[in-house]
Order: sequence, then C-alpha cells, then structure tokens
Amino acid sequence: MSSTTGTTTVITNIATLVTNDPSLGDRSPLGLIQDAAVVIEGDRIAWTGDSREAPATDNRVDAGGRAVIPGFVDSHSHLVFAGDRTQEFNARMSGRGYTAGGIRTTVAATRAASDEDLERNLTRYLHEALRQGTTTFETKSGYGLTVRDEARALRIAAAHTDEVTYLGAHIVSPDYADDPAAYVALVTGEMLDACAPYARWVDVFCEKGAFDGDQARAILTAGKAKGLHPRVHANQLSYGPGVQLAVELDAASADHCTHLTDADVDALANGRTVATLLPGAEFSTRAEWPDARRLLDAGVTVALSTDCNPGSSFTSSVPFCIALAVRDMGMTPDEAVWSATAGGAAALRREDIGHLTVGARADLTLLDAPSHVHLAYRPGVPLVTGVWRRGVREV
Repeated sequence: MSSTTGTTTVITNIATLVTNDPSLGDRSPLGLIQDAAVVIEGDRIAWTGDSREAPATDNRVDAGGRAVIPGFVDSHSHLVFAGDRTQEFNARMSGRGYTAGGIRTTVAATRAASDEDLERNLTRYLHEALRQGTTTFETKSGYGLTVRDEARALRIAAAHTDEVTYLGAHIVSPDYADDPAAYVALVTGEMLDACAPYARWVDVFCEKGAFDGDQARAILTAGKAKGLHPRVHANQLSYGPGVQLAVELDAASADHCTHLTDADVDALANGRTVATLLPGAEFSTRAEWPDARRLLDAGVTVALSTDCNPGSSFTSSVPFCIALAVRDMGMTPDEAVWSATAGGAAALRREDIGHLTVGARADLTLLDAPSHVHLAYRPGVPLVTGVWRRGVREV
C-alpha cells in the first residue's frame, strides 16, 4: 500500500474490531469484524477488514488477539476548576442529598486559582481520561460566573479541545443571588460577548435552583444568535421543561434525562437531539438511575459520558460509566459501547469520530481483552492497553 499522505501502520491480529458501521462485519450496529486488521494512514483510517487480507504498510502492530474499539467520545465534562469537594461527598454518602448550591464551593476555589493552576488541573484529568481510552472530550466553563473567569476558563479549555461549551448559566452567580434577572442579562450580554470567541456550544442548567424554562430559553437563544449551538442540562433532579426546550431549539444534546415524561421521550424520539446519560452522577449522588432502556426502545439516540466534575461525578472513566449503564440502566454491552463512542460523536454532531471506517479520524483504543464486552464484564479493571489519537499512539 503506497502512502501519499503519511506513514502507514497496520494493526493486525485483532480478535474483535468494533467499527460502528452496520454495513461491515456482522452487520450489527457495532459492525463487528472478527480476526480483523485496521490500517492507519497519517491521521485517518485507510482500510479495515480480515487480518489475512491486510495490505502492506510501513509499520506493523500485532494486537495479540485483543479487541480494538473507537476511542471514547466524552461529550460532557466540567474540567476547568480548582479544589475538590471531598467533604461534601463524604457528607452526602452519610445521608445528605445533593443540591445545585454545592457548585458555589468550586466557584470560590476556581476564582482564586491562577491560570496556571487551572490549566495544570485540566491537563491532569485529560491525561487520566486518555489513559482510559478517551480520545475526544467536550468541556465547559461554569465555575467562574464572572465575565473574566468564564472567559479565561474557555480560553484555557480551547487550547486543548475544539469542543468547548460556554456554561455561564451553571447556577446564578452568588454575586447576583438577590437579582437573578440581572445575572441572566449578564450571561446573555457582556459575558456572552467575552466568551463566544472561545466556544462552540452554549449550555444552561435548566433545573429548580438554577434556571427556569424562560431563563434557559433566553440564554440559549442569545447564544445561538452569537453562533453557538445549544446543549442543555435537562431533567436531572426533577421533571421540568429542559428536554422539551432542547428539542425545540434543536440542541445537539439533552444531558442527564433522569426524570422524563412520555412526552419528553416522544420529543427526543422525533427530533435530532441526543439524550446523553451520565451514570457517574447517579452513582455519586445515590440518585435514581436514568432509564436507558425506555429511551432506546423508543428509538432515541443515546450517548454515555462521564460528567466529570468535582461535585457530583468525579470520574474520568468512560469504562466505569459503561459498566454502570449495563448493570443499572438497562443497556446491553453493545449498546453501551456504541453510546460511549458513536453516541458521543452524535452528541457533538461530529461525523469524523466515533467509528473506524475509511476516512474517519484514526482514534482507536486497544483493550487487553478479546471483546468489547469485557468493559462491562470486568468492571474496574484497567483494560485499556493502547490508545491512538489522530493516528499517533499516545498510550
């Protein structure tokens, strides 16, 4: 095989290759190819197929009878912050419930941190996630809640990912506790103007104790007018308007989706908005699990992500979330792996990631197991033994 765009590498002797292309292999949604090989050329996938038919390449990697899957796409995280909330977690596990107000603790620590401290913390968790197979991640602001602190959070994040989300509307800033309308005006005005150049997305926590439906609509609509596309923290702690608003505004994703009416499920099934489920949050708060089975059976596109944040889901491990989704949310192992890869890509409206087909970005994860099913079958075991991102092996 001649190379015109970059060095070629074949990974051969793959026991199970997850392509996420139903036209390949066993014709399932995962497009499973047994005894497979995949060729990387430059930063792209150049070929997939039977290991015995793999073309000649510059380099060769023997997978040793292990599985290869697309790199995980973590489409919901909050990684620009300082401090932690160990004491809050400890108290909650001793009987006190989670409320949105806990965010204020992280806001104070984040405002007090230097740019260098925030970036050091961000890169620490990015490396942690990469070692566990995550090759694409979205991350948000939301722990500054001032014009300066929100803009610097997004500037720091944008140096590390294209998937940056403006979340000035995480909670009403403590500085505006007595005047939420003035804070909404700030979020849709001066703060948005300062933050939009660094972001692709606009998000809002539409929830009791945060922002109601009218406030959320105003914030998302203002973001759209600045060229940012909506995402919504929706229906996490209670029933509410978040999911319906997300579908109405063609948000890429409605995230959490724990408390859903039949109308909410129907709206998701009949729109383009992905339901992003975040089981780490339910695990860490002892809350009710989202019903993934209900969504999947209705034909909703489902993503799985970590919601990595210091308050309610302090995990960067997509494999952990896959295991939770299979054990407690009614997903099959195949569905959970699809949702953590192709589903995450759909939640970011990306077609170049989340699958291993010709032309896709060469983001792959090698598991120390013969099948992707082991991600749920062997929970808590560090199965990721190799990670390629943009064609370069980084783990």
